Amino acid sequence: MARALRLTADEHAHLLGLADRVAGRTPRRGPADPRPAGPGLRLLLESVRPSPAYVLDDVNDVLAANPEGLALMPGLGDWPPAQRNTIRYTFLHTAARTLFADWDRVARNSVAHLHTAELTAPERTASLVAELAAASGEFAALWRRHEVWVKRAGETAFRHPVIGPITLANEVLSTAGEGRRMLIYQAPPGTAEHDSLVLLAMTTEDVGIP
Repeated sequence: MARALRLTADEHAHLLGLADRVAGRTPRRGPADPRPAGPGLRLLLESVRPSPAYVLDDVNDVLAANPEGLALMPGLGDWPPAQRNTIRYTFLHTAARTLFADWDRVARNSVAHLHTAELTAPERTASLVAELAAASGEFAALWRRHEVWVKRAGETAFRHPVIGPITLANEVLSTAGEGRRMLIYQAPPGTAEHDSLVLLAMTTEDVGIP
């Protein structure tokens, strides 16, 4: 069936996961929020500076971030900690439209990734989807496309108001069985992009999410 539908590998895996969940063959995490980022992950956030980095849960709630991570997405740190979510930011924060050089691609990939959370955090996914669909017709249209994509390493282009245009590689590190990931934006030392990250670090207040 997957071949007939021309599903991608991620879409095929998602379909199998949904079938297992319906059949009761896989455990489900409840609606409760996941545990906060532990000291090891918080130390790692500090260790990768000046690279902007975040600890995210299944639905991309920001559980912790280093100062550069908050500074890379202007306005994210102004939201209450419980509201900080990178997908919510992409669709509902006015700064996101100009920050992401290819907003359409970032938005589409964000929604496709959120579909993967239907397997691991169905209640929290449904809550976020209802909120964003009510507030953004673009989100609602993308959600109805049912694209599935697991966030992996890649590149993102930014038009940052402080450090200007910059393209950063991103890496995603997952924690085993905990539904948490670390997203790191980085650039090789000695490059103009790395110098820009050093400049970004110089402009931040030295605080992250408590």
